[in-house]
Amino acid sequence: MPDKNTPGGVKKVVLAYSGGLDTSIIIPWLKENCGGCEVIAVSADVGQGTELDGLEEKALKTGASKLYVEDLRDEFVNDFIVPALKAGARYEGYLLGTSLARPVMAKRIAEIALREGADAIAHGCTGKGNDQVRFELAFKAFAPDVKIIAPWREWDIRSRDDEIDYAEARGIPLKISRETNYSKDKNLWHLSHEGLDLEDPTNEPPYGKPGFLELGVSPEGAPGEPEYVEIEFRKGVPTALDGKKLSAAEIIYALNALGGKHGIGLLDIIENRLVGMKSRGVYETPGGTILYRAHELLETITLDRDTAHYKAHAALKFAELAYNGLWFTPLREALSAFVDKTQETVTGKARLKLYKGNIINAGVWSRHSLYSEELASFGESDYDQKDAGGFINLFGLPVKARAASGRRSGG
Repeated sequence: MPDKNTPGGVKKVVLAYSGGLDTSIIIPWLKENCGGCEVIAVSADVGQGTELDGLEEKALKTGASKLYVEDLRDEFVNDFIVPALKAGARYEGYLLGTSLARPVMAKRIAEIALREGADAIAHGCTGKGNDQVRFELAFKAFAPDVKIIAPWREWDIRSRDDEIDYAEARGIPLKISRETNYSKDKNLWHLSHEGLDLEDPTNEPPYGKPGFLELGVSPEGAPGEPEYVEIEFRKGVPTALDGKKLSAAEIIYALNALGGKHGIGLLDIIENRLVGMKSRGVYETPGGTILYRAHELLETITLDRDTAHYKAHAALKFAELAYNGLWFTPLREALSAFVDKTQETVTGKARLKLYKGNIINAGVWSRHSLYSEELASFGESDYDQKDAGGFINLFGLPVKARAASGRRSGG
Protein backbone atom coordinates (compact mmCIF):
# COMPACT_ATOMS: atom_id res chain seq x y z
CA MET A 1 0.00 0.00 0.00
CA PRO A 2 1.27 3.53 -0.70
CA ASP A 3 2.56 5.33 2.36
CA LYS A 4 -0.05 7.86 3.43
CA ASN A 5 2.60 10.57 3.72
CA THR A 6 4.03 10.15 0.24
CA PRO A 7 3.11 13.01 -2.12
CA GLY A 8 0.47 11.93 -4.63
CA GLY A 9 0.39 12.48 -8.38
CA VAL A 10 4.02 11.52 -8.87
CA LYS A 11 4.83 9.82 -12.16
CA LYS A 12 8.53 10.55 -12.55
CA VAL A 13 11.09 10.96 -9.75
CA VAL A 14 14.74 11.96 -10.02
CA LEU A 15 16.73 10.36 -7.20
CA ALA A 16 20.06 11.52 -5.78
CA TYR A 17 21.74 8.12 -6.05
CA SER A 18 25.01 6.98 -4.48
CA GLY A 19 24.47 3.24 -4.64
CA GLY A 20 24.90 3.04 -0.87
CA LEU A 21 22.49 1.45 1.56
CA ASP A 22 19.98 4.32 1.74
CA THR A 23 19.57 5.05 -1.95
CA SER A 24 19.75 1.37 -2.96
CA ILE A 25 16.50 0.63 -1.15
CA ILE A 26 14.85 3.93 -2.06
CA ILE A 27 14.43 2.94 -5.73
CA PRO A 28 12.15 -0.05 -4.98
CA TRP A 29 10.49 1.86 -2.14
CA LEU A 30 9.54 4.70 -4.50
CA LYS A 31 8.15 2.30 -7.07
CA GLU A 32 6.16 0.45 -4.41
CA ASN A 33 4.81 3.57 -2.75
CA CYS A 34 4.34 6.01 -5.63
CA GLY A 35 2.14 3.88 -7.85
CA GLY A 36 4.93 2.39 -9.95
CA CYS A 37 6.45 5.76 -10.84
CA GLU A 38 9.49 6.01 -13.09
CA VAL A 39 12.72 6.51 -11.12
CA ILE A 40 15.69 8.21 -12.76
CA ALA A 41 18.88 7.90 -10.72
CA VAL A 42 21.56 10.60 -10.74
CA SER A 43 25.04 9.97 -9.37
CA ALA A 44 27.48 12.84 -8.99
CA ASP A 45 31.18 12.09 -9.32
CA VAL A 46 32.88 14.33 -6.78
CA GLY A 47 35.87 12.06 -6.38
CA GLN A 48 34.46 8.91 -4.78
CA GLY A 49 36.69 6.74 -6.96
CA THR A 50 35.76 3.07 -7.12
CA GLU A 51 32.50 3.67 -5.25
CA LEU A 52 30.99 4.54 -8.64
CA ASP A 53 31.94 1.19 -10.16
CA GLY A 54 28.96 -0.94 -11.18
CA LEU A 55 26.38 1.72 -10.31
CA GLU A 56 24.49 1.58 -13.60
CA GLU A 57 23.93 -2.18 -13.42
CA LYS A 58 22.84 -1.90 -9.79
CA ALA A 59 20.50 1.05 -10.37
CA LEU A 60 18.78 -0.59 -13.34
CA LYS A 61 18.54 -3.94 -11.57
CA THR A 62 16.77 -2.36 -8.59
CA GLY A 63 14.22 -0.57 -10.77
CA ALA A 64 15.63 2.70 -12.13
CA SER A 65 14.84 3.49 -15.76
CA LYS A 66 18.22 5.13 -16.33
CA LEU A 67 21.27 6.43 -14.50
CA TYR A 68 23.10 9.69 -15.05
CA VAL A 69 26.71 9.79 -13.82
CA GLU A 70 27.81 13.42 -13.79
CA ASP A 71 31.51 14.31 -13.48
CA LEU A 72 31.46 17.32 -11.17
CA ARG A 73 35.01 17.11 -9.85
CA ASP A 74 36.40 20.28 -11.42
CA GLU A 75 33.27 22.28 -10.58
CA PHE A 76 33.40 20.95 -7.01
CA VAL A 77 37.01 22.05 -6.62
CA ASN A 78 36.95 25.38 -8.45
CA ASP A 79 33.53 26.71 -7.41
CA PHE A 80 33.19 25.29 -3.89
CA ILE A 81 36.43 24.01 -2.33
CA VAL A 82 38.67 26.84 -3.54
CA PRO A 83 36.29 29.61 -2.33
CA ALA A 84 36.14 27.93 1.08
CA LEU A 85 39.93 27.56 1.15
CA LYS A 86 40.42 31.23 0.29
CA ALA A 87 37.96 32.16 3.04
CA GLY A 88 39.70 29.92 5.56
CA ALA A 89 36.29 28.47 6.39
CA ARG A 90 36.10 25.86 9.15
CA TYR A 91 33.08 24.67 11.09
CA GLU A 92 34.25 23.77 14.61
CA GLY A 93 37.50 22.53 13.07
CA TYR A 94 35.78 20.60 10.26
CA LEU A 95 36.91 21.46 6.72
CA LEU A 96 33.40 21.05 5.29
CA GLY A 97 34.04 18.05 3.06
CA THR A 98 30.41 16.90 2.88
CA SER A 99 28.97 20.40 3.28
CA LEU A 100 30.73 21.67 0.16
CA ALA A 101 29.88 18.62 -1.95
CA ARG A 102 26.12 18.68 -1.40
CA PRO A 103 25.29 21.98 -3.14
CA VAL A 104 27.18 21.13 -6.33
CA MET A 105 25.50 17.71 -6.42
CA ALA A 106 22.04 19.08 -5.68
CA LYS A 107 22.37 21.81 -8.30
CA ARG A 108 23.02 19.27 -11.05
CA ILE A 109 20.27 16.94 -9.81
CA ALA A 110 17.77 19.82 -9.92
CA GLU A 111 18.89 20.72 -13.45
CA ILE A 112 18.35 17.12 -14.60
CA ALA A 113 14.94 16.99 -12.90
CA LEU A 114 13.85 20.06 -14.87
CA ARG A 115 15.29 18.65 -18.11
CA GLU A 116 13.49 15.33 -17.56
CA GLY A 117 10.19 16.99 -16.61
CA ALA A 118 10.16 15.18 -13.27
CA ASP A 119 7.33 15.62 -10.78
CA ALA A 120 9.62 15.12 -7.77
CA ILE A 121 13.19 14.89 -6.54
CA ALA A 122 14.09 12.32 -3.87
CA HIS A 123 17.10 11.95 -1.61
CA GLY A 124 18.29 9.46 0.99
CA CYS A 125 19.16 11.84 3.83
CA THR A 126 17.87 11.05 7.30
CA GLY A 127 15.59 13.35 9.25
CA LYS A 128 18.28 13.78 11.90
CA GLY A 129 21.11 15.11 9.78
CA ASN A 130 22.36 18.23 8.04
CA ASP A 131 22.37 16.85 4.50
CA GLN A 132 18.58 16.94 4.13
CA VAL A 133 18.79 20.71 4.58
CA ARG A 134 21.72 21.12 2.20
CA PHE A 135 20.08 19.13 -0.57
CA GLU A 136 16.64 20.61 -0.21
CA LEU A 137 17.72 24.26 -0.02
CA ALA A 138 19.66 23.77 -3.26
CA PHE A 139 16.66 22.03 -4.86
CA LYS A 140 14.52 25.00 -3.84
CA ALA A 141 17.06 27.41 -5.32
CA PHE A 142 17.09 25.72 -8.76
CA ALA A 143 13.79 23.81 -9.01
CA PRO A 144 11.44 25.56 -6.57
CA ASP A 145 8.24 24.06 -8.01
CA VAL A 146 9.36 20.41 -7.99
CA LYS A 147 8.17 18.24 -5.09
CA ILE A 148 10.73 16.81 -2.70
CA ILE A 149 10.42 13.28 -1.35
CA ALA A 150 12.50 12.35 1.70
CA PRO A 151 11.73 8.69 2.48
CA TRP A 152 13.50 8.76 5.85
CA ARG A 153 10.86 11.25 6.99
CA GLU A 154 8.02 9.12 5.65
CA TRP A 155 8.65 5.38 5.77
CA ASP A 156 8.40 2.92 8.66
CA ILE A 157 12.11 2.05 8.54
CA ARG A 158 13.77 3.32 11.71
CA SER A 159 17.35 2.05 11.65
CA ARG A 160 20.14 0.87 9.38
CA ASP A 161 19.41 -2.69 10.50
CA ASP A 162 15.85 -2.21 9.22
CA GLU A 163 17.29 -0.99 5.93
CA ILE A 164 19.46 -4.09 5.61
CA ASP A 165 16.43 -6.27 6.31
CA TYR A 166 14.51 -4.42 3.58
CA ALA A 167 17.36 -4.86 1.10
CA GLU A 168 17.86 -8.53 1.86
CA ALA A 169 14.14 -9.23 1.44
CA ARG A 170 14.30 -7.78 -2.08
CA GLY A 171 17.62 -9.29 -3.10
CA ILE A 172 19.43 -5.96 -3.27
CA PRO A 173 23.22 -6.52 -3.11
CA LEU A 174 25.09 -4.53 -0.45
CA LYS A 175 28.79 -3.83 0.04
CA ILE A 176 28.45 -3.58 3.83
CA SER A 177 27.53 -5.82 6.74
CA ARG A 178 25.85 -5.12 10.04
CA GLU A 179 29.24 -5.28 11.78
CA THR A 180 31.10 -2.90 9.46
CA ASN A 181 28.24 -0.55 8.78
CA TYR A 182 29.88 2.81 9.48
CA SER A 183 28.11 5.68 7.81
CA LYS A 184 30.74 7.11 5.45
CA ASP A 185 30.88 9.93 2.94
CA LYS A 186 33.82 10.11 0.55
CA ASN A 187 34.90 12.62 -2.05
CA LEU A 188 38.17 14.04 -3.34
CA TRP A 189 38.37 16.42 -0.37
CA HIS A 190 37.69 14.07 2.56
CA LEU A 191 36.25 10.92 4.07
CA SER A 192 33.90 10.97 7.05
CA HIS A 193 33.08 8.17 9.49
CA GLU A 194 30.04 8.04 11.77
CA GLY A 195 28.05 5.43 13.66
CA LEU A 196 28.72 2.12 15.43
CA ASP A 197 31.34 2.43 18.20
CA LEU A 198 31.97 6.08 17.28
CA GLU A 199 28.56 7.02 18.68
CA ASP A 200 30.01 6.53 22.18
CA PRO A 201 32.30 9.55 22.75
CA THR A 202 34.32 7.60 25.32
CA ASN A 203 35.64 5.32 22.57
CA GLU A 204 38.87 6.17 20.84
CA PRO A 205 38.57 5.91 17.04
CA PRO A 206 40.05 2.60 15.81
CA TYR A 207 42.71 4.27 13.69
CA GLY A 208 44.88 1.16 13.78
CA LYS A 209 42.09 -1.20 12.74
CA PRO A 210 42.69 -2.50 9.20
CA GLY A 211 40.28 -0.88 6.75
CA PHE A 212 39.10 1.92 9.03
CA LEU A 213 41.32 4.64 7.56
CA GLU A 214 41.08 4.80 3.79
CA LEU A 215 42.97 7.96 2.80
CA GLY A 216 46.05 7.41 4.93
CA VAL A 217 47.59 5.97 8.05
CA SER A 218 47.66 6.89 11.72
CA PRO A 219 50.57 9.06 12.88
CA GLU A 220 52.07 5.98 14.56
CA GLY A 221 52.16 4.21 11.21
CA ALA A 222 53.72 7.15 9.33
CA PRO A 223 57.36 7.17 8.17
CA GLY A 224 60.07 8.01 10.68
CA GLU A 225 61.57 10.65 8.39
CA PRO A 226 59.96 14.05 7.64
CA GLU A 227 59.14 15.21 4.12
CA TYR A 228 58.98 18.74 2.74
CA VAL A 229 56.36 20.12 0.37
CA GLU A 230 56.19 23.53 -1.32
CA ILE A 231 52.85 24.94 -2.52
CA GLU A 232 52.46 27.99 -4.73
CA PHE A 233 49.37 30.22 -4.82
CA ARG A 234 48.13 32.95 -7.13
CA LYS A 235 45.52 35.23 -5.57
CA GLY A 236 44.75 32.56 -3.01
CA VAL A 237 44.32 29.73 -5.52
CA PRO A 238 46.81 26.82 -5.41
CA THR A 239 48.65 26.64 -8.75
CA ALA A 240 51.82 24.58 -8.28
CA LEU A 241 53.27 21.80 -6.15
CA ASP A 242 57.03 21.55 -5.64
CA GLY A 243 57.54 23.82 -8.63
CA LYS A 244 55.25 21.87 -10.98
CA LYS A 245 52.23 23.71 -12.37
CA LEU A 246 49.03 21.75 -11.67
CA SER A 247 45.30 22.36 -11.46
CA ALA A 248 43.78 22.78 -8.02
CA ALA A 249 42.18 19.33 -8.31
CA GLU A 250 45.50 17.72 -9.25
CA ILE A 251 47.17 19.40 -6.27
CA ILE A 252 44.49 18.06 -3.92
CA TYR A 253 44.90 14.50 -5.22
CA ALA A 254 48.69 14.73 -4.85
CA LEU A 255 48.49 16.17 -1.35
CA ASN A 256 45.96 13.52 -0.32
CA ALA A 257 48.54 10.86 -1.14
CA LEU A 258 51.38 12.74 0.53
CA GLY A 259 49.40 13.76 3.59
CA GLY A 260 47.85 10.32 3.98
CA LYS A 261 51.33 8.78 3.92
CA HIS A 262 52.36 11.00 6.86
CA GLY A 263 49.20 10.63 8.95
CA ILE A 264 48.06 14.20 8.28
CA GLY A 265 44.48 15.46 8.53
CA LEU A 266 42.74 13.24 11.09
CA LEU A 267 39.99 15.01 13.04
CA ASP A 268 37.78 13.55 15.77
CA ILE A 269 35.09 16.01 16.89
CA ILE A 270 31.68 16.22 18.47
CA GLU A 271 30.00 18.87 16.38
CA ASN A 272 26.80 20.84 16.68
CA ARG A 273 24.42 19.83 13.91
CA LEU A 274 22.10 22.36 12.37
CA VAL A 275 19.06 20.42 13.61
CA GLY A 276 20.18 20.96 17.20
CA MET A 277 21.82 17.73 18.38
CA LYS A 278 25.48 16.99 18.84
CA SER A 279 27.05 14.25 16.73
CA ARG A 280 30.43 12.55 16.65
CA GLY A 281 32.38 12.46 13.42
CA VAL A 282 35.86 11.26 12.48
CA TYR A 283 37.25 12.91 9.37
CA GLU A 284 40.19 12.25 7.06
CA THR A 285 41.21 15.38 5.13
CA PRO A 286 44.94 14.98 4.39
CA GLY A 287 45.34 17.21 1.35
CA GLY A 288 42.88 19.82 2.55
CA THR A 289 44.61 20.16 5.91
CA ILE A 290 47.95 20.78 4.20
CA LEU A 291 46.44 23.30 1.78
CA TYR A 292 44.72 25.24 4.56
CA ARG A 293 47.98 25.49 6.52
CA ALA A 294 49.97 26.62 3.48
CA HIS A 295 47.36 29.23 2.55
CA GLU A 296 47.17 30.58 6.10
CA LEU A 297 50.97 30.76 6.30
CA LEU A 298 51.10 32.79 3.09
CA GLU A 299 48.40 35.14 4.42
CA THR A 300 50.51 35.92 7.49
CA ILE A 301 52.88 37.95 5.32
CA THR A 302 50.45 39.26 2.68
CA LEU A 303 47.43 40.52 4.67
CA ASP A 304 47.49 43.59 6.88
CA ARG A 305 46.38 43.22 10.49
CA ASP A 306 42.88 44.69 10.23
CA THR A 307 42.02 42.74 7.07
CA ALA A 308 43.33 39.49 8.55
CA HIS A 309 41.38 39.93 11.78
CA TYR A 310 38.14 40.88 10.06
CA LYS A 311 38.56 38.05 7.57
CA ALA A 312 38.69 35.62 10.52
CA HIS A 313 35.21 36.79 11.55
CA ALA A 314 33.96 36.42 7.99
CA ALA A 315 35.45 32.92 7.79
CA LEU A 316 33.31 31.77 10.70
CA LYS A 317 30.13 33.07 9.06
CA PHE A 318 31.16 31.61 5.71
CA ALA A 319 31.62 28.21 7.34
CA GLU A 320 28.24 28.40 9.07
CA LEU A 321 26.51 29.22 5.79
CA ALA A 322 28.20 26.31 4.01
CA TYR A 323 27.52 23.90 6.87
CA ASN A 324 23.88 24.96 7.10
CA GLY A 325 23.16 24.53 3.40
CA LEU A 326 22.99 28.23 2.61
CA TRP A 327 25.55 28.25 -0.19
CA PHE A 328 23.22 29.67 -2.84
CA THR A 329 22.37 32.83 -0.91
CA PRO A 330 23.20 36.54 -1.33
CA LEU A 331 25.18 36.61 1.92
CA ARG A 332 27.49 33.74 0.90
CA GLU A 333 28.03 35.41 -2.47
CA ALA A 334 28.79 38.73 -0.79
CA LEU A 335 31.26 37.07 1.58
CA SER A 336 32.99 35.42 -1.38
CA ALA A 337 33.30 38.82 -3.05
CA PHE A 338 34.90 40.20 0.13
CA VAL A 339 37.25 37.21 0.34
CA ASP A 340 38.28 37.59 -3.31
CA LYS A 341 39.26 41.20 -2.60
CA THR A 342 41.45 40.09 0.31
CA GLN A 343 43.19 37.54 -1.92
CA GLU A 344 44.54 40.02 -4.46
CA THR A 345 47.96 39.95 -2.78
CA VAL A 346 47.93 36.32 -1.61
CA THR A 347 50.43 35.24 -4.24
CA GLY A 348 53.60 33.37 -3.36
CA LYS A 349 54.63 30.05 -1.92
CA ALA A 350 54.74 28.27 1.41
CA ARG A 351 56.98 25.39 2.43
CA LEU A 352 55.86 22.85 5.03
CA LYS A 353 57.47 19.89 6.77
CA LEU A 354 55.27 16.82 7.30
CA TYR A 355 56.11 14.43 10.10
CA LYS A 356 53.92 11.84 11.87
CA GLY A 357 50.65 13.78 11.76
CA ASN A 358 52.31 17.18 12.24
CA ILE A 359 52.58 20.07 9.81
CA ILE A 360 55.55 22.33 10.58
CA ASN A 361 56.07 25.71 8.93
CA ALA A 362 59.33 25.72 6.98
CA GLY A 363 59.38 29.01 5.07
CA VAL A 364 57.16 31.46 3.19
CA TRP A 365 57.77 33.87 0.27
CA SER A 366 55.76 36.54 -1.57
CA ARG A 367 56.52 39.56 -3.69
CA HIS A 368 53.62 41.22 -1.83
CA SER A 369 55.09 40.51 1.59
CA LEU A 370 54.35 43.11 4.26
CA TYR A 371 57.02 41.69 6.52
CA SER A 372 60.13 43.86 6.85
CA GLU A 373 63.10 42.21 8.47
CA GLU A 374 64.74 45.63 8.78
CA LEU A 375 61.78 47.05 10.72
CA ALA A 376 61.21 44.00 12.91
CA SER A 377 64.87 43.39 13.69
CA PHE A 378 66.28 43.76 17.21
CA GLY A 379 69.28 45.33 15.54
CA GLU A 380 69.64 48.88 14.28
CA SER A 381 67.01 50.29 11.91
CA ASP A 382 65.43 53.55 10.84
CA TYR A 383 62.59 52.96 13.30
CA ASP A 384 62.64 55.70 15.98
CA GLN A 385 61.73 53.97 19.23
CA LYS A 386 61.02 57.35 20.88
CA ASP A 387 57.87 57.62 18.72
CA ALA A 388 56.32 54.80 20.74
CA GLY A 389 55.96 57.03 23.80
CA GLY A 390 53.60 59.47 22.10
CA PHE A 391 51.68 56.63 20.54
CA ILE A 392 51.14 54.94 23.90
CA ASN A 393 50.03 58.23 25.50
CA LEU A 394 47.33 58.73 22.86
CA PHE A 395 46.34 55.07 22.68
CA GLY A 396 46.06 54.89 26.46
CA LEU A 397 44.24 58.23 26.91
CA PRO A 398 40.81 56.58 27.51
CA VAL A 399 42.35 54.33 30.18
CA LYS A 400 43.93 57.31 31.91
CA ALA A 401 40.75 59.40 31.69
CA ARG A 402 38.67 56.61 33.23
CA ALA A 403 41.14 56.19 36.07
CA ALA A 404 41.02 59.94 36.78
CA SER A 405 37.22 59.89 36.78
CA GLY A 406 37.27 57.02 39.26
CA ARG A 407 39.42 59.02 41.65
CA ARG A 408 37.10 62.02 41.43
CA SER A 409 34.05 59.92 42.20
CA GLY A 410 35.75 58.05 45.02
CA GLY A 411 35.76 54.78 43.08
